[in-house]
Amino acid sequence: MTKTAKIIYWITNIWLALGMVSTGIVQLLKTEEEVQSMNNLGYPIYLLSILGIWKLLGVIAVLIPKSPLLKEWAYAGFFFAMSGAIISHVANGDNPSILFGPILLLVLTVLSWYLRPASRKVITNKQPEAA
Repeated sequence: MTKTAKIIYWITNIWLALGMVSTGIVQLLKTEEEVQSMNNLGYPIYLLSILGIWKLLGVIAVLIPKSPLLKEWAYAGFFFAMSGAIISHVANGDNPSILFGPILLLVLTVLSWYLRPASRKVITNKQPEAA
């Protein structure tokens, strides 16, 4: 991995972590805006606690060294949470400006996952079968 790729990875990773931590905290605090958004989408309010906790745990998983399989799960969770948010708001007919945050976090998730160094990837040692 080149030095430039490492720098881009860490910048992407830091922005992803900041975005997930900040939205996770806001969800755990159940701010009026978050509660109103969940009501508008028709989701139960307790989902805010679940999303908030999983986002914070996901950030820890992505940032700690080693544990590549755990990182894969965290990236998948971020992907499903953000794509689910986008789909929910589109299906609800919400103002397109509300999609900026989830789209940005989705892009950061994909970039961070794609650019991660080999030490942070799940490596399979499957040998090809002899014919």
